[in-house]
Amino acid sequence: MAANIENRNSSANLELVLQLYEKVLTVQKEVEQLRAERNVVANKMKGKLEPAERQKLIVEGKNLKEGLVSVEEDLLKLTDKLQQEAQRIPNMSHPDVPVGGEDCFVLRKMVGSPRVFGFPIKDHLQLGKDLDLIDFDTAAEVSGSKFYYLKNAAVLLEMALVNWTISQLMRRGFTPLTTPEIVRSSIVEKCGFQPRGENTQVYSIEGSDQCLIGTAEIPVGGIHMDSILAETSLPLKYVALSHCFRTEAGAAGTATRGLYRVHQFTKVEMFILCRPEESESYHEELIGIEEDLFSSLGFHFKTLDMASGDLGAPAYRKFDVEAWMPGLGRFGEISSASNCTDYQSRRLGIRYRPEAVSTNPKKGKGNLPPPEFVHTLNATACAVPRMIVCLLENYQEEDGSVVIPEPLRPFMGGLEVIRPKSR
Repeated sequence: MAANIENRNSSANLELVLQLYEKVLTVQKEVEQLRAERNVVANKMKGKLEPAERQKLIVEGKNLKEGLVSVEEDLLKLTDKLQQEAQRIPNMSHPDVPVGGEDCFVLRKMVGSPRVFGFPIKDHLQLGKDLDLIDFDTAAEVSGSKFYYLKNAAVLLEMALVNWTISQLMRRGFTPLTTPEIVRSSIVEKCGFQPRGENTQVYSIEGSDQCLIGTAEIPVGGIHMDSILAETSLPLKYVALSHCFRTEAGAAGTATRGLYRVHQFTKVEMFILCRPEESESYHEELIGIEEDLFSSLGFHFKTLDMASGDLGAPAYRKFDVEAWMPGLGRFGEISSASNCTDYQSRRLGIRYRPEAVSTNPKKGKGNLPPPEFVHTLNATACAVPRMIVCLLENYQEEDGSVVIPEPLRPFMGGLEVIRPKSR
């Protein structure tokens, strides 16, 4: 566990967790001892006693009660502290996860090749301005930096991306959802995120125990909280549409310009709950779906097996997809797929009861196998702003227009090309 924490560059303090655990056990024993002594006194009070003896027991009982209240308060504080520190410990890592920082990823696949342009290309900021699709300046006045207005055909493009993606996922057996975009802080924590840590990506609502979601993974994860699912109901596959809100603390520089890194965006998220022995195969299924979607749109992209230092706390293993963005002159992350094993389900209390394998017809309910924790997986099907970056920059033409990829045209009312408005 200590090696895993170090490999993942985690801030979790294992020694402190172990110390707190020992303290909790010690104080728990103290509480139990005081309760036992209080019960002895209470039982003595039930019998016939001399007034002096009764008075002595009353004083003793009062002192025990006050002492117990104090020690129970200590136990509560220690237990809370233990919980806070222990939940910072990250998930274990898949044995094939490369050890190291973010640059130590392993290339899984390279798809396509960069388009060769016979003219000077523009980035999505210039295209958005020239085609009257994106307004960052007004949004900065209204909301602050890293916000934007989508306009005209860009609005249709967002809706087309969402509807096309959801339709593709429904064909593959995913149940569509829209989710709450405000959740309780406790749900955020149980999904493995730190809403109040330094450099948190989470917007907390002042004066409440609620947060804005950074991903639909959080409210979808909460759907089956504190429940025992029938094994026959698994896998559960959801495709969820939501807005996402992120503080993007610490993010700056030209690599984050324009739509690439923003505070609010629309995203379509895949989420699977399955039996433990199936999670690795569903992880491969999720990354396969992402590769199919992005191939259908003609993107040049690569799939990466991310290194230990680049894994979020819940992820056992994570695959990223980076697409070529010619206007920015680099690959940029457009998607990821994570297997979180039972990290989230333990915190959320999501279990399933394996079906009993028995030929004994008399076997009763008392012999049912114990429930086990499900495994959860999540993957981005469509993060709209970065998809728009890819589409505008890769499909631009010399006359300043942008061609719409064929799969999206039926979802844009047949529009094939976004052209500059005539002056």
